[in-house]
Amino acid sequence: MPYFGEIAALITAVLWSITSIVFTEASLKVGSLLVNVTRLILAFAYLTITILVMQFDINMSFAQFMNLAISGFIGLVFGDGFLFKSFQYIGARISMLIMALVPAMSTLMAFIFLDERISFVAVVGIFITLFGIAIVVLERGNKIEGKTNISFQGIFYGFLGAVGQAVGIIFAKQAFIEGPINGFVATQVRIVSSLIFFLPLFVFVKQIRHPIKIFRLETKAFIYTGIGSLVGPFLGITFSLIAIANAKVGVASTLMATVPIIMLPLVHFYYKEKLSVISIGGAIIAVFGIFLLFC
Repeated sequence: MPYFGEIAALITAVLWSITSIVFTEASLKVGSLLVNVTRLILAFAYLTITILVMQFDINMSFAQFMNLAISGFIGLVFGDGFLFKSFQYIGARISMLIMALVPAMSTLMAFIFLDERISFVAVVGIFITLFGIAIVVLERGNKIEGKTNISFQGIFYGFLGAVGQAVGIIFAKQAFIEGPINGFVATQVRIVSSLIFFLPLFVFVKQIRHPIKIFRLETKAFIYTGIGSLVGPFLGITFSLIAIANAKVGVASTLMATVPIIMLPLVHFYYKEKLSVISIGGAIIAVFGIFLLFC
């Protein structure tokens, strides 16, 4: 199927956009830490059931397993961990802008380590798309949050988060280069590797207490988390791996980075947020960049 990987990348961005809304709603009620752990546990359950029912082939080489496990740790633990720390220091607006570096980083890493080359038109498309995303992020940031303090520590954490995401993509791509792997099975390996680190850590620091009791009191938060886990870690990560497996790393990561653009109509209808001319203009620029990626 032509552009199968590119389409999967756009589907990933749509799924992550929906996830950001439902996880935000859940986090406001029970806290982001509990939501974070619960989403991975639920995703693990969804994936296990799907793999068993559909009888997907789980065979892979040890090298593929290790690449996916490292990808899960670096992307979901290291990358996301530093991204959340960046949120605390410099806020979501600047952090999201720094994360827009991921496509450029992953493109460069793919060229160096995987000898992956993309056309000049695709390179232009990547930069135009990222420019449009930057316009939307910077403009909408003033409405999302009032925090504008800039600190070197926060920027450094954001940069580490971007590096973690980019390196995670490269390890995942390497696993698919070595041979075909079912997307759901690959996602399961990444989720398990992150849980192996997360669960003992959270038990040790004792940050999550009586989770069942909390969700009993906040059933709507559990519903939001359940939906978000289905849309995000379960389907979202799976489609992201399908995208990486079937498209150039730079193109796939750029298309997956269009979440701020796809969020525009969602926040307009869900939060009744009025869209500015600048946001719409940034979205149009990004769409033109996306068009070039499909040329």
